[in-house]
Amino acid sequence: MKIKESGLILFLEYYEDNVKFYTEKLGLNIRERKEGLSKLDFGGSYLMVENNGISNTTEKNRAQNPTVIRIEVQDFDETIIELEGRGIAIEVQKYIWGTIGVIIDPEGNRIEIKDY
Repeated sequence: MKIKESGLILFLEYYEDNVKFYTEKLGLNIRERKEGLSKLDFGGSYLMVENNGISNTTEKNRAQNPTVIRIEVQDFDETIIELEGRGIAIEVQKYIWGTIGVIIDPEGNRIEIKDY
């Protein structure tokens, strides 16, 4: 198998609101956009967001969404300050294996910013 590119697909109930979150708040660039579907730059891959998902008002549990979106960054502290400046609530958690900043998107999906 020769992989050209890898990606993740996230289904969203409130698609347009979440495209704004992922582009304006997280700062991901739109690579391609069609009706009900946006392909966002995501490091060396892509994150595709599509409509027809199910939203939750709080963080989804693992039964509702067993996936976590993780973004590793070069300068963790600077990234956290930048994202908080854009109005994103982040909970920093320290573990033996590293530090993460936990973000919950508007639909309850978990995103982790990790020190690289």
